[in-house]
Amino acid sequence: MQQIIALLVENKPGALMRVTGLLSQRGYNIESLTVARTLDSTLSRMTITVEVEPQTRAQVIKQMNKLVNVLQATDVTEGPSVNRELVLIRIRTTQSTRTAILKEAEIFQARVVDSTVEGFVLEATGDPEKLDEFLDVMRSYGDIEVTRSGIISMPLDNKKLRLSPPVPRGAAQEEVLEYQRAE
Repeated sequence: MQQIIALLVENKPGALMRVTGLLSQRGYNIESLTVARTLDSTLSRMTITVEVEPQTRAQVIKQMNKLVNVLQATDVTEGPSVNRELVLIRIRTTQSTRTAILKEAEIFQARVVDSTVEGFVLEATGDPEKLDEFLDVMRSYGDIEVTRSGIISMPLDNKKLRLSPPVPRGAAQEEVLEYQRAE
């Protein structure tokens, strides 16, 4: 069964390697992986889709939360979340099918990002199932090439990670000295 894991990690060298290493050591195949910096340049958001047995899903999350550089790992497989994927499709077409392809693209809310005499490059975003349907429709028009981004996910639960800023070293030492003076 596929498990979608959303992680908040420190944006440091080796963080991605630790997460993927944990999964590969356990023999799990990563179906998709996306990583990008957040608004805070010291943090990155990571979404991983992995094939895991249902009884071990909670264990995978616990193990990830123990990793260095991982601030929060959440299973968003069945919880409230928005899951999206991006697909780019290059389709070769004849003059007679161009209009039909554009109408199908409009139905799936895809947009044309490049157009040549030989065909189109289309961009579509949405649920992976919707994109699979779109690809099936586009295959009926001829040869296609496909690039998929992998799933990105945003949990919708009310829990928000609260990170306290690090205490400056000088201030911490001052507090210790004041405490010692008070005794």
